[in-house]
Amino acid sequence: QVQLVESGGGSVQPGGSLRLSCAASGFPFRMYTMNWYRQAPGKEREYAARITTSGGTNYADSVKGRFTISRDNAKNTVYLQLNSLRPEDTAVYYCNVYRSGDNYWGQGTQVTVST
Repeated sequence: QVQLVESGGGSVQPGGSLRLSCAASGFPFRMYTMNWYRQAPGKEREYAARITTSGGTNYADSVKGRFTISRDNAKNTVYLQLNSLRPEDTAVYYCNVYRSGDNYWGQGTQVTVST
């Protein structure tokens, strides 16, 4: 079965950086576009970034220029590098794959940005 396990979250000061990882299993990882979403307290889950099978990337305007998504097909892992973090980036970050008509999600990893 599909499993997505996020890690790498934590607490940082504004301007800091974190690198999130999502280890995937149960499906042919290299054949699927992978996504990162986030959900801030009291808000709906929102799209953050996407990486296609060929390495093409796309970002939400709110993170463009600060976040970088990448993937390592040999390790079945997708990453999200978070730079220049702001308090409004505080959220639970989720890895996502859409496969065979279903959306799959990990358990999420908490990112907190505060002084």
